[in-house]
This record gives sequence, structure tokens and C-alpha cells, in this order.
Amino acid sequence: MRKLVENRLVLASHNKGKLVEIAELLKPFGKSVVSAGDLGFAEPAETEDSFEGNARIKAHFAAKSSGLPALSDDSGLQVFALDNAPGVYSADWAETPDGRDFNLAMNKVWTQLEKSQSSAPYKARFICVLCIAWPNGHDEIFHGTVNGSIVWPMRGNSGFGYDPIFKPVGKTQTFGEIDPAEKHAISHRADAFAKLTAACLCD
Repeated sequence: MRKLVENRLVLASHNKGKLVEIAELLKPFGKSVVSAGDLGFAEPAETEDSFEGNARIKAHFAAKSSGLPALSDDSGLQVFALDNAPGVYSADWAETPDGRDFNLAMNKVWTQLEKSQSSAPYKARFICVLCIAWPNGHDEIFHGTVNGSIVWPMRGNSGFGYDPIFKPVGKTQTFGEIDPAEKHAISHRADAFAKLTAACLCD
């Protein structure tokens, strides 16, 4: 595994929620993060059908554009009764002509669950794939998951994306309701980041 010795890196995302989470996770290691959006980079087309493939596309694009190491996060919600949809297309389910609308996406998940005639608990999981890429083309990949279930109606105004309909195992509140610090400690992103930390940030 290659160590991340540089103190500044690019988050290959335009998602402000992800920037906040990643910046907090990297802060103890003395790493500063700037987003691809803040640097004015375009978003590359995510043409792969896997989290790993799309994470690599974003990280390598940002690394080559900035000349800095770049960290990308490709994540999504898998609902077991929907054959793991929306999965890698989680963001696509939120797309509208005016930008992403995750209320629309969450309604779509629930509508599809009702059509599926499956019964509660509606088991689901969030998946996160982190990719660190360097300008010379090298990369490292890390996977994280958190298991839970889909609840309805939406609950909570914290978090982002599908958080208001996802209740993690062992919790009574959704990711949209629990304290952000608590979510950061148990999330799919935290799981993947713990593996990244052990491999690339610790001596």
C-alpha cells in the first residue's frame, strides 16, 4: 500500500456534504482538503457499472487536473427487495432538469418497494468505495458498508441523500435524525475510511 505523505489533497466531488464528512475524517492527520467543485473542475462522466470503476474515474480525473493526490467517494444505497437498486445509480434516481432532488429519489424507492409487494423489514445497506489516486496514475481502493433497513415516511433533516429513509442496524433513528458525529462514526464512509487510514495514513 502506498502511504499518503502529501498534506493537501483534492476531494473529487462537488457534494458539499461529502466534503464536510471527509474533511472531518482527515483533520486529525493534518491533511487539508479542497473539493473539485471549489477548484472549478468539471464532473467527469461516470460510465462504469460498478462503484469501484466510477470511483477510479473521478479520482484519476481530479488528480491529473490538479497535480495533487485526489480522493474520490462513490457510494450508494442497495435495497435488497429491489435487486440492490438503486445501487450504483443512486444519484441518477435523484436527477431532474433542475438538479438532484433526493426527496424525489426517496419517493421512488418507496414506490418501487410498494410495487414489489415485499414485507418489512426492508433490508438495505449503504456501500462506499474510496479511491486515492496520484497524478502518476497509481491508486488504492477501499470498501465500506453499513447495514440497515428502509423506513417510511422520511425522518429527519440531518445528513444528505437517502439518509432520512435509512435506519442502521441497532438504531431507532434514521441517518437523517441521529447526530452527525454519531453517523460519521458508524457510516459506510467511516468503515471505508478506517481501512484507508490503516493502510495509507498510519505508520
